[in-house]
Amino acid sequence: MQNGKFYKTIFYLTTNTLIITDLDIAKKALNANAIIAIPTETVYGLAGNAFSETAIKKIFELKKRPFYNPLIVHIKSAAYLTEVACNFPEIALQLAEKFWPGPLTLILKKLPKIPDLITAGKDTVAVRIPNHPLTLELLSQLDFPLAAPSANPFGSISPTSAAHVANYFKENLEIILDGGDCEKGLESTIIGFENNKPVLFRLGAISLEDIEKEVGKVLVKNHGNETDLSAPGMLSRHYSPATNTYFTDNIAEQIKLFQNKKIGLLLFKDRVEINGIDHQEILSATGNLEEAAKRLYAALHRLDKLSLDVIIAERFPNYGLGKTINDRLQRAVEK
Repeated sequence: MQNGKFYKTIFYLTTNTLIITDLDIAKKALNANAIIAIPTETVYGLAGNAFSETAIKKIFELKKRPFYNPLIVHIKSAAYLTEVACNFPEIALQLAEKFWPGPLTLILKKLPKIPDLITAGKDTVAVRIPNHPLTLELLSQLDFPLAAPSANPFGSISPTSAAHVANYFKENLEIILDGGDCEKGLESTIIGFENNKPVLFRLGAISLEDIEKEVGKVLVKNHGNETDLSAPGMLSRHYSPATNTYFTDNIAEQIKLFQNKKIGLLLFKDRVEINGIDHQEILSATGNLEEAAKRLYAALHRLDKLSLDVIIAERFPNYGLGKTINDRLQRAVEK
């Protein structure tokens, strides 16, 4: 491993974790049933061979994710879809043609080669094509798809940089494939089908409005039974900072409840001119929801490191990606 190419494509963050850009190293690890972190346009994922129960068990164990919560399978191309799923509704193919590669996950009838561990015993599998050049190139060089939930401990803030992943898993993850900061910053939108009609199981980086422009009205079921989930990402408690977090329509009134406390604010576009605030994160000074979405998790990571007593997040405009941001913030504070 001591060759020039190796040292040009990694740096050491800790003695146990390597951050790399070398696909040969990543491919070798995955072929050996190791788990690595990969970049996508949404968030970083903990990836392993989707056809290997050994690798899948490692993902669940590393994340401390309950086995009733299914995983998303990442494939290299639309043509490869027939290797993991079957009986596609016509509307699913329409959505795939429009949004793949990209932050859209489809719930489809699975083939037997997909282990039941991935699907929590269900006969459907969540599938998408990630829109990140490094991960697409990696997938093209593999003989199997990748199962890859977000690269964070179960329930924690999702990671949108290699550094976020390393901070979570510095002692027990050997390799992080560094693809820079995630372009979208929110998880994929998840669409399933009932009677060949689209059903939203999770709001994500493609807005509900954009989905409905393509296929018409969509039934919304974006929360599930805590132990019997129809799709990944349906738990009501998720994406949570360690710091006590509050979500409000009225920042000023919420601040009054925490006098003499260390307060951090998560805001859309305007600073709050109130004394006694320790830190404020503005997600988009221009009021751009796409920019706010991209910066959301990174801002939460920063706030969570400040030893604050509370984080107070304001409610965003409830349209477009504002709906997704509100969904994530609501789940961050659910008890």
